Amino acid sequence: MRTFLTFVGTLVALIIAFLIYIYSGLYDISATVPHNAITKWIINKTVDNSIKYHAELIEALDMNDTSLINLGYNEYTHSCIGCHGGPGITKPPNAPSMYPHPPALEHAATEWKPAELYWIIKNGIKMTGMPEFGSAKSNNQLWSLVAFVKKMTKMTPEQFKALRNSEKKDLLRYQQKGR
Repeated sequence: MRTFLTFVGTLVALIIAFLIYIYSGLYDISATVPHNAITKWIINKTVDNSIKYHAELIEALDMNDTSLINLGYNEYTHSCIGCHGGPGITKPPNAPSMYPHPPALEHAATEWKPAELYWIIKNGIKMTGMPEFGSAKSNNQLWSLVAFVKKMTKMTPEQFKALRNSEKKDLLRYQQKGR
């Protein structure tokens, strides 16, 4: 019984100390100071496990569908490139000032299954700057982003640049036809 009371007393003391620390304001929450190792580990484990849990029952579309990938490229250049950049495209000046920094998706997307990427894009991630696109985009647009991002993991900077150049030419042709 004494061991049990010691355990409960220690647990209560730790909870009180933790609450005092939280309410004291001592923890620097500014974006200029990275989290300490313990906080970073807790946040990363929580995010990773939450995404895997919530994406478990999502069935992915065909990630090799060319029309889906092409739509995804357009969606990516309008919604994602501003924070994440692309192969051979440096992130814009505001991206490094974000904390956590937006990952370079051509590398980070290799760590996620398509269903997990879909869940991330659709729902966003709290306190990271990653918005949810589920309320603004159709499921087809969301899956197209996933298909393109997965394709982008194998893209060279030259291939990405060629896509950008072809999009500019298509836009120019479209604008000239309209005159």
